[in-house]
Amino acid sequence: MVTKKVEIKNHVLLLKHEKLNEKDSEDLLKKYNISKSQLPFILKKDPVLIGLEDVKSGDIIKINRVSPTAGKVEYFRVVIHG
Repeated sequence: MVTKKVEIKNHVLLLKHEKLNEKDSEDLLKKYNISKSQLPFILKKDPVLIGLEDVKSGDIIKINRVSPTAGKVEYFRVVIHG
């Protein structure tokens, strides 16, 4: 049986992920008056992060989703080692 290798970054159901720079990260935390430890997390070894440049623990990832009721919605995750 031949298995086909799937490139996760090219999958049609993959949501857009992008790494926030330091200024944007600080602005986000200040806007919501939270710390990084209060954000949901995403593992550094998550396959979706492979295509992003220089992702390290503590970075904040913005995820863009399209909702039929709310339109475009942004979610944020902090990268943890794992």
